[in-house]
Amino acid sequence: MIRRAVALYENLPLPAGSVVGVVAIVVLDRVRPTPLPGPRGLQRAAGAAALAAGCALNVWALRERRRRTTGEFQLEQPQSLVTTGPYALSRHPMYVGWWLIHLGVGVVRGSAWMVATLPVAVLVEHLGVLAEERGLGREFGDEFADYRERVPRYLAWSWRRMSAARPTS
Repeated sequence: MIRRAVALYENLPLPAGSVVGVVAIVVLDRVRPTPLPGPRGLQRAAGAAALAAGCALNVWALRERRRRTTGEFQLEQPQSLVTTGPYALSRHPMYVGWWLIHLGVGVVRGSAWMVATLPVAVLVEHLGVLAEERGLGREFGDEFADYRERVPRYLAWSWRRMSAARPTS
């Protein structure tokens, strides 16, 4: 039971910048509340939508990674370069998902602290992504170089790319 819990935790995509940022929103909001302008009902609805989208994107990305893994799944040690599903839209969909979750928490809480914490989290995680991509380039060579040319690092909005993300099987 404990081993399964540890294995699950090790395979959760918990980027430090977003985790610290979300905790900071909650703590700062208690110490010095700084509300967002606008109606609370609209904030809650928009925040819930961002939270749901971020969670869905992370679940989709994890499922796609696991689907493309044979044997034991290890998030930080990919067996192959996954380029389908959300990875056809973004080279790093789980980071995008966490940024949506971070945004959603701040907006649901009606906290203007999100305006300060989210950009810091994105910057910290972007620096990590750059290092991650260097490693992927070393590990997957030309395959990663081709993928990098086809798929944007974070977001893709073209219909052509979105249709490429649909599973073929």
